[in-house]
Amino acid sequence: MSIKDHTSAETRNLKNLEKETQNIYLSAVIISKRADQIAEKQKEELKNRLEPFAQDSDNLEEVQENREQIEISLMYERQPKPTLMATSEFAENKTYWRIPDAPDHA
Repeated sequence: MSIKDHTSAETRNLKNLEKETQNIYLSAVIISKRADQIAEKQKEELKNRLEPFAQDSDNLEEVQENREQIEISLMYERQPKPTLMATSEFAENKTYWRIPDAPDHA
């Protein structure tokens, strides 16, 4: 099943999520950080697409613009949730992650 087919929660086997890291908590942190990245990207894209509609004056064209604005907003609402996308990426080994080296103690 493709990520495009899912827009809500999905049951996952935790054993599969901890295979790569050997630690379910580390896996959860990695997925969480990736979900934050995806959410930020989506937020920026939405902001850029809605920016032309931002205006302070009311006029007759506003009704037409509101329809376009609503369509754009609904399109983003229908997208899979960032957490689901990040979890799928991680489960499919499509997420790059690393643990930074611990600082040297002198």
